[in-house]
Amino acid sequence: MELREVIGNRRSIRFMRPYRPVEPEKIQRMLEAARLASHWGNVSALRAVVVFRDSAPKEVVDAIVAPIAGFQIRRAPVVIVWYLDTGAIDDQANRLRELLKAGALGFGAGKEQALESQLIPVFATLLDKLKEPGLTEVDCGQGLAQATLMAYEQGLGTCCLGTPNGDKIRASLGMPETCRVLLLQTVGYPLEDPRAGGQRPRRPFGDLFHMNRYG
Repeated sequence: MELREVIGNRRSIRFMRPYRPVEPEKIQRMLEAARLASHWGNVSALRAVVVFRDSAPKEVVDAIVAPIAGFQIRRAPVVIVWYLDTGAIDDQANRLRELLKAGALGFGAGKEQALESQLIPVFATLLDKLKEPGLTEVDCGQGLAQATLMAYEQGLGTCCLGTPNGDKIRASLGMPETCRVLLLQTVGYPLEDPRAGGQRPRRPFGDLFHMNRYG
């Protein structure tokens, strides 16, 4: 199978089998794949609330329904509400200490002192900036991508959906105010073939990527 076909088959699936539930252990494998993803400073700010349509309270399902893609959310057996917790960034110093202890940070004599006197103070000055949209979202995206690949490997289809109701969803699901909703990901068994209905047009390669300079 060529690379183009492998990647193409992992595209968004908008139509799921609403009558076929998804095994919880498959969702857990998706979450574990996201947990193991790389994240700056080993902060691990990516979090999720998994909503199982058949067991979640009606008010929870109603809260996550998006204005445009509501039909997808109501029909999907599972919806994962992915969010990031900026409060995780406050624990940056301890996460760096863990990396040092594991042998993944620094080398040579005096590395402990260098961490405490140099690196941790530098990060302390950047914490508020790092809580703003940017790098943390990028690293959370890596976790989302790994979860999506795990879903595909287990025969599942997924679709990532944006929502303008982030604050409403956060409050409805009881998330702390330090949290920021990223997107909703529907999960289920595909009702469309990824090699046919699941395909979507994409812009030409040459319009998107450049070498050495723009254009």
